[in-house]
Amino acid sequence: MTAPIAIIMGSQSDWDTMRHAADTLAALGIAADSRIVSAHRTPDRLFAFAKGAKAAGYKVIIAGAGGAAHLPGMAAALTELPVFGVPVESKTLRGLDSLYSIVQMPAGIPVGTLAIGKAGATNAALLAASVLALSDPALSDRLAAWRKAQTEAVAERPEDKA
Repeated sequence: MTAPIAIIMGSQSDWDTMRHAADTLAALGIAADSRIVSAHRTPDRLFAFAKGAKAAGYKVIIAGAGGAAHLPGMAAALTELPVFGVPVESKTLRGLDSLYSIVQMPAGIPVGTLAIGKAGATNAALLAASVLALSDPALSDRLAAWRKAQTEAVAERPEDKA
């Protein structure tokens, strides 16, 4: 069986960010398939992946991209599956170029756009988990426990480090 979530990215360097999505999904016990699918350098690979994603058994796609960041939008244009876009921080514009590219999709081609970098990758995984949890009570329980543990980890008072 195919993993329910695909994590795609435009290049190997994007893995530094996208691994946080993979790690979050693993912590929740959700299988994910991670692959490099560049909108610019491997367009045939992108078309084949996105066109066949639903038939392959994926339920959600998390797409990370830097720079021009066309990968999330192109994937969304080629599949009916929900696509969550993660802007990867770039050296030139610190990820703003990526964010603007992903968030400006035309009406009719939705991409859920997350924050730039690690926070976005983590939250994309949590959103994907929330989608799957709608029809998976055990996952819903694991997600609730994860969120509870996160809440309980926040100290009520600051530590005195003086």
